[in-house]
Amino acid sequence: MATEIEIDNYFTNPLGYTRGLYAQTANSTPITNTTTETTLIDGGVGSLFVPANGFKVGDSFSISMGGHISCANNEDLQIKVKSGSVILGDTGIINMPQCTDKHWELEITFTIRALGTAGVASIVSSGQLTYSKDASNIFEGADFSIINNTTFNTTITNTLDITAQWGAATLTNIIYSESFVLTKTY
Repeated sequence: MATEIEIDNYFTNPLGYTRGLYAQTANSTPITNTTTETTLIDGGVGSLFVPANGFKVGDSFSISMGGHISCANNEDLQIKVKSGSVILGDTGIINMPQCTDKHWELEITFTIRALGTAGVASIVSSGQLTYSKDASNIFEGADFSIINNTTFNTTITNTLDITAQWGAATLTNIIYSESFVLTKTY
């Protein structure tokens, strides 16, 4: 795990170029045959945490994540972006079409709007999940935009997680990630 000094170095970028913070280096464990909310992120290089008081107003980040999905028609899936138990983004429940070993992609951006404790701090997150279905390979998806100014707190350590949860536990419901990159954009 990275130290606070290493995290501070991530945020100290006088040249203004994009800075990679985390890159997944292996496929995640497939989430299948369960209704338990489970992480889509696997091990990698870099860090997913920001120490207490490590954010600045305007700090902005992007996530690019992708993998494979399979499910029967009319299965429910929900993807959440979280810091601990605090929800930063949520696709809501998606009623999925039939997908057999199809690709999915999740693109997310975050910006810190205000610093402080819960009720004072503010973060805006927006994202889009796209996937292709078996019937005619048409892309479908879900999007979200959330301003969290009630439970987000910059005075504590924040650790990013992205989870998936199926509505039914069956062997045909499978999702996993192959790539995940977290970048500081501003």
